[in-house]
Amino acid sequence: MDKISKNTDSQILSRIYGHRRGWVFTPNHFKDLGSRDAIASALKRHKQSGLIRQLARGLYDYPKTDPELGPLQPSTDDIAKALAGRDASRLQPTGAYAANLLGLSTQVPMKVTYLTDGLSRTLQIGKRQITLKRTTPRNMATAGKVSGLVIQALRHLGQAHIDKQVIAQLDRVLDAQAKSQLMKDIRYAPAWIADIIRDLAGREN
Repeated sequence: MDKISKNTDSQILSRIYGHRRGWVFTPNHFKDLGSRDAIASALKRHKQSGLIRQLARGLYDYPKTDPELGPLQPSTDDIAKALAGRDASRLQPTGAYAANLLGLSTQVPMKVTYLTDGLSRTLQIGKRQITLKRTTPRNMATAGKVSGLVIQALRHLGQAHIDKQVIAQLDRVLDAQAKSQLMKDIRYAPAWIADIIRDLAGREN
């Protein structure tokens, strides 16, 4: 290994250790440290040594480990954030996954879709399929906010399936600050979801 490659290798190691165990990353997370070939070679070496794990083509993690279970699987959110890249693309969980995050569904979906303002991508990791779907600026207006999660979850459930139990669950998980955020973003919700938001905002925590 030449001097330049050694320097790239040590910088990559330093970045991996700096993020600590559980970090999910792609080669793009190191593109400021060296050439594409040097980065690929370094990641290959660290994979072969067992330091890092390859989850799929172009996706790795520095796995957390359990004394009994061994290497643990990364979270869906951590994988999605890595796929979104170093350009700080925003992400918004949708569908059954959004409903699950709010406790409106006990189903943990194996196919998860995130809206993004970055590039569209789909990746299969074991039994999990994670899709990033590029969408309009309007759909991303509430990305990363509790309002975005509520709007997407309710859209998934559908107006006909919103009952007292759903409203009661949202009332439990949303504090006063979250309800205030919902009212600020009510203009981004369909009319029937806006009615639910007003109902929730009027309830005391």
